[in-house]
This record gives sequence, structure tokens and C-alpha cells, in this order.
Amino acid sequence: MNRGSWFGRRARPSRTASSVPEGIATKCASCGEILFARDFERNQKVCHKCQHHHRLSARERLAMTVDEETFVEIDGHLRSTDPLQFPEYLDKRKRAEEKTGLWEAVLTGTAAIEGIPVVIGVADFGFMGGSMGSVVGERVARAMEMGAAEGMPVVMFTASGGARMHEGLLALMQMAKTSAAAARLDLARIPYIVVLTDPTTGGVFASYASLGDIALAEPGAIIGFAGRRVGNQDVGTKLPDNFQTSEFQFEHGMIDRIVPRKEMRSVLAQLLGLLIQAVPNAE
Repeated sequence: MNRGSWFGRRARPSRTASSVPEGIATKCASCGEILFARDFERNQKVCHKCQHHHRLSARERLAMTVDEETFVEIDGHLRSTDPLQFPEYLDKRKRAEEKTGLWEAVLTGTAAIEGIPVVIGVADFGFMGGSMGSVVGERVARAMEMGAAEGMPVVMFTASGGARMHEGLLALMQMAKTSAAAARLDLARIPYIVVLTDPTTGGVFASYASLGDIALAEPGAIIGFAGRRVGNQDVGTKLPDNFQTSEFQFEHGMIDRIVPRKEMRSVLAQLLGLLIQAVPNAE
């Protein structure tokens, strides 16, 4: 008798995402590591192996950032129409609403971060790629106007593929609208902090996302106007491997600091405290 067949150590089968019951685990989008759901959520959707920062919904982001039960939504009643009668636009909006539980690609409101009152906006890439249509631009502009009127710092978390083509020029106009609102915020001497998350591209990056007094970013986020493929075509040569990542933008002076997700809340609170002291008479 081959005793090894009875008492030898059996090889443990490798565990893959397909072998784990749905809802128990997920697979890291970067390194492929199997991440158990409970640990993944506790780690704020950051891979424990490669530190890849997975995307968050707007409500998940708010829960991690603001003081409990302080967020009060503003302008939540605003919803886009279909000005161009773009094919299937309303159906796509309906699916996005069902998927995210939101009416638009950005949530805006008032809240507190470690006791400091702020006006905050958080984009949700799950809603039509975080695209900026007329209502997204209007919500962002109104949030900035509220900050200027109430003397409250403004914090914006960005995540977007760019302007919403389904609304044509009305979407592109939001670049000018949000940029003008940011300029008025500056004239009012109200602190404005932008947090760039994955991805922040297109018209959002080319407008209010690049106009903060301080620009922070999460590690590994894609940040830039056009994607790598378009960039390679325009430049006619191979771009660096880290092109248009937060690390690339930091190296070239486009952002001020890369902040891991677990540190974001405390870093924001520190910065807000310093900025408020620097502008004590902001109204």
C-alpha cells in the first residue's frame, strides 16, 4: 500500500474568482489578487497586495470622508432633460439611476469634516461615466456659489470621462460655467480643494477639476485631458508607462500631493484648518 496516498499532504487547489461564491470575494482589477469582500470593504476598497485604489460610489466616498450624519444634499431635485432627443439617452439615464440610486453623476451638499463645515461635491463614475451634462455643471456651480455666499470652504471629488455628448453644446458650456464659478470663489477668498480620483479626464479635467487652490489625488488615478491611445496618436511616439497617472501629474507639478485613501479625511481636515486660519475674514 502506498501510505503516501493515504497520509500524504494533499495539494490545495488554487482559489480563483470563479471558484468563490458570488458576493464573498472579488478580484483586484490591477494585480488579480482574490479579495474577500469583508476585508475589501474594511480596507476602503484598496487592494491589500498592490494598493490599487478601486473606484467608489459617491455615497461610499461621502461615508468615508464627512462626519457621520452631517451631509445634507442640495439641488437634488435637478434632473437633466433630453434637449437633443439623442437616441436612447433617456433609457441610458434610467439604467444609470437604477444602478447608482442617484439622479445625476454628482452629489452636492453641505457637511462637516472633523467638525469643519464645508460645501462638498462628489462625482460618481458609475452614473454614465461621471459625464458632465447640464445638471452636473449646474450642481457644481451652485455648490461653489453657496460656498462663496456662506463663507464655507468647497471640496470637490472628481471622477469623469468628460462632457456628456448626449447634450451637445449644453454639456460643453458647463466647462465655462464651472470655471467662472471657481473664479468667483477665488474672488471671495474662499478655500477650494479638489481631489482627483480615477479617472478624471476630458472637460471636467479641463475646467473646475484643475482650478482648486490645492489639488490632491489618489494613487494611480488616471488624470488628463485625453487618454493614452489618443495621446500616442497625437504625439507620434510612445508615451511613458505612467503617462497621465496621478504620479505623472505630480512629477510635472500639476497636483500638490498624492494622498492614500485612508489618509484623505485627516489630510483634508488639516488643510481646511490651515486655509481657514489664513483667510479669517472670508465671507
